[in-house]
Amino acid sequence: MKSTAAHDQRIAKMTFASVYPLYIAKVEKKGRTKEELDQIIEWLTGFDNQKLQELIMEKVTFETFFQCATLNPHAYLITGVICGYRVEEIENPLTQKARYLDKLVDELAKGRKMEKILRVAQNIGKLR
Repeated sequence: MKSTAAHDQRIAKMTFASVYPLYIAKVEKKGRTKEELDQIIEWLTGFDNQKLQELIMEKVTFETFFQCATLNPHAYLITGVICGYRVEEIENPLTQKARYLDKLVDELAKGRKMEKILRVAQNIGKLR
């Protein structure tokens, strides 16, 4: 599914700091923790807690957020539908990365085990 240029631009200009509290609320409402959320963000982006807090304080856009990130080489294993889009078919790289993050947050909120969210078993299979 193709996203529109306006949709892609809206995601690019959205600040990570405005969305992060919503992620926290979503996962905590379902009995998960901020620490688990930070763990999946670190897995996807490489940002440790200190760097994540710096980016939040700087109020960076998603565009800057993902420009600074070192995307996990196994991020392509994130598949499925989020916000009506199949993440593996999103053509705009920035929008795809933002939807990868959304998908991981959804999986956490739905109670998936961390090793499944972080694609641990799939990673091991890919390393052989």
